Amino acid sequence: MRILMIGAGGVGDAAARIAVERDFFEVLVVADYDLSRAQRTVAEASARRAGETRLIAAQVDASDDAAVAALATEHGATHVFNAVDPRFVMPIFRGALAAGADYLDMAMSLSQRHPQEPYAKTHVKLGDEQLATAGEWESAGRLALLGMGVEPGLSDVFARYASDHLFSRVEELGTRDGANLAVYDEDGNETFAPGFSMWTIIEECLNPPVVWERARAEAAGGDLEAGFFTLPAFSEPEVFDFPEGIGPVECVHVEHEEVLLMPRWLDADRVTFKYGLGEELITILRTLHTLGLDRTDPVRVKGVEVSPRDVVAAVLPDPATIGPRMKGKTCAGVLVTGTGKDGQPRRTYLYHVSDNEETMREYGAQCVVWQTAVNPVVALELLATGVWSGSGVKGPEAFDAVPFLDLLAAPKPEGYGSPWATEER
Repeated sequence: MRILMIGAGGVGDAAARIAVERDFFEVLVVADYDLSRAQRTVAEASARRAGETRLIAAQVDASDDAAVAALATEHGATHVFNAVDPRFVMPIFRGALAAGADYLDMAMSLSQRHPQEPYAKTHVKLGDEQLATAGEWESAGRLALLGMGVEPGLSDVFARYASDHLFSRVEELGTRDGANLAVYDEDGNETFAPGFSMWTIIEECLNPPVVWERARAEAAGGDLEAGFFTLPAFSEPEVFDFPEGIGPVECVHVEHEEVLLMPRWLDADRVTFKYGLGEELITILRTLHTLGLDRTDPVRVKGVEVSPRDVVAAVLPDPATIGPRMKGKTCAGVLVTGTGKDGQPRRTYLYHVSDNEETMREYGAQCVVWQTAVNPVVALELLATGVWSGSGVKGPEAFDAVPFLDLLAAPKPEGYGSPWATEER
């Protein structure tokens, strides 16, 4: 396997540090618009293993599909791993196919609101642009694995595992994400600093969240697409008690890829995603929206064209740098409700917790980006060994969950030494 990874930000850097411990790939090209950032990732990841020479730094414009294809072809890439924010999904996606490579990402092509009823009806949904090309990828004999981070990604794997092994009927697949993370300034005072891309946080949290319901699809004659509908941002708050000392966190509906993927491969009555944003972040997001600072279209400021959202992201700390000042844990999981294999009602939370103290000590990466990065690396290893295979455009739930979860949890060096757990509710 020869991998072209595009993006040397927090997640890309963590992925390189994780991957360098493994033997399943021949070459890992780390490419970024900022060559110096790619070079830094290559140097620091390579230093983790004596004699390491498989990592190469390169420069690329992720917005240019021809440039992506050219770089992939130059290095004979068999797989293109997209580790940048979702506005670059489509050019990287197209570039991979043009180069004859398989593709993997952690976030899908962007949505567009319904022009008349944005808080009731969907319009262009997350991933629609990619899923529409499934035939092209199948004809080319290539695989595009979408949403293979932690959420989406590991959450979808959990859903597949629960559907196959724990439940005979699923009423709801409810992804629930929460944390007790805190970031401190140089004087030890708690400060605001998001754990991952602020650009992406604004995108997914201010967009109308999507829910899927089987009843709506059946009412439309079995049309799966008719089962999707939207709600206002931050709808239906609930307090969810997260495990391993995190405790109760208020969670709200957020637009997320799981809801767009799970109904396509799994059998459930309802699919939802709720995220523990916290009162402070919700207030900040509402204020940004009110001021128009969530906009992506450029505005002219003293003769210079700038995107308000890019400015907001630029003035906040880089998520890759806040690890030493962060404390706490983050939890990703799926609450599955329905009927167990024994015919009795069952509510099971399948989850994975990442502790910032541990990820900083072992990888020099803060826990949010590390937890996101480990899953695509596991998936790439399964693809390299042929345990997962296929063609077309697919989500993680299209594949057998057991090999993934076993490899993730197995102690090093056989596995990744990152256990997951279940909790009956």
